[in-house]
Amino acid sequence: MIPDLKYKDGGLIPAIIQDVNNNEVLMLAYMDRTALQKTIETRRTHFWSRSRQRYWMKGETSGNVQIVKEILYDCDEDALLIKVEQVGKGACHTGNRTCFYRRIDL
Repeated sequence: MIPDLKYKDGGLIPAIIQDVNNNEVLMLAYMDRTALQKTIETRRTHFWSRSRQRYWMKGETSGNVQIVKEILYDCDEDALLIKVEQVGKGACHTGNRTCFYRRIDL
């Protein structure tokens, strides 16, 4: 059962995707209730593409799927943390393992 989450910005909630084995943050994407339901049902991450205005399953074209192991939500009920087993080369569409591969020097 999906809890009563706080969807914002057109019914979306941010979903942080984290590797279940090493806690590496792989990516950030957005879900609505339907994408979350598809994720729960299939145990594969599904998102709402803000640019394409459609649903997509991570890995549907690349084969780099994410097998969902756990879904957590924060104390404000407005963000998700989804722990996955990342299959394939990685999560980022650039070919990198994670979308967070660039650094701001301090």
